Amino acid sequence: MNLNVSNFALATAALLVCVSLFISSKEKLGLTKDILISVLRALIQLIVVGYVLQYIFKVDNVLLTAAMILVIIFNAAWNAGKRNPQLEHGFAYSFGAIFASTGITLGMLVLAGAINFIPSQMVPISGMIASNSMVAIGLCYRSMETQYHDQRQQVLEKLALGAEVKLASLPILRGSIKTAMQPTIDSAKTMGIVSLPGMMSGLIFAGVDPVQAIKYQIMVVFMLLSATGLGSFIAGYLAYRDYFNSRQQLKI
Repeated sequence: MNLNVSNFALATAALLVCVSLFISSKEKLGLTKDILISVLRALIQLIVVGYVLQYIFKVDNVLLTAAMILVIIFNAAWNAGKRNPQLEHGFAYSFGAIFASTGITLGMLVLAGAINFIPSQMVPISGMIASNSMVAIGLCYRSMETQYHDQRQQVLEKLALGAEVKLASLPILRGSIKTAMQPTIDSAKTMGIVSLPGMMSGLIFAGVDPVQAIKYQIMVVFMLLSATGLGSFIAGYLAYRDYFNSRQQLKI
């Protein structure tokens, strides 16, 4: 099966961006600049990554593969940490959570024999895990910020009655982790009925037997549920203390 995409085909497909630009302009959404910047960034980043991955796949070196995975985790943590600027150590919490969720999930897959420690498998899977952890952690941070604002009085009352910081924050923590995990859970519920996910669609498009493609997609569902659960749990329990000072008082 020929999967080569010509430059002409890419240029033609680029015209589809004009649909979003037209809607932004017609409805005065103010998104024209953001759309153009996002497209330009995507082009540059994907082209650079494409050549980098081509080299890494060709060399097939364990250290280079591990370095690429760390770069992915670093960038995911950097973006997740920016979701809540109120956190003093947002990047550190995000990095620890994404590193742990990615490491544990990858380790399980490698030990089970589902994937091999080769760059062509490790790098794409790492990217999928880290990106989903990043989104989940970002949702956890935003939910936490909103709930501490909305439930400030309840938290203060619990603290005044002698509750420890963790106990006073427990409903907020649980709500934030639930919010972070919910999109992945909802996506899993409708998978195969509403949507044909990326890996499965890509494998089928490449000519792989649909049954084999489904097995890979089931593996992806398991690993994403693990990654989002671990990532949001770790990040939430690391981050909530930033809302309190050394005297266990809720910060303004």
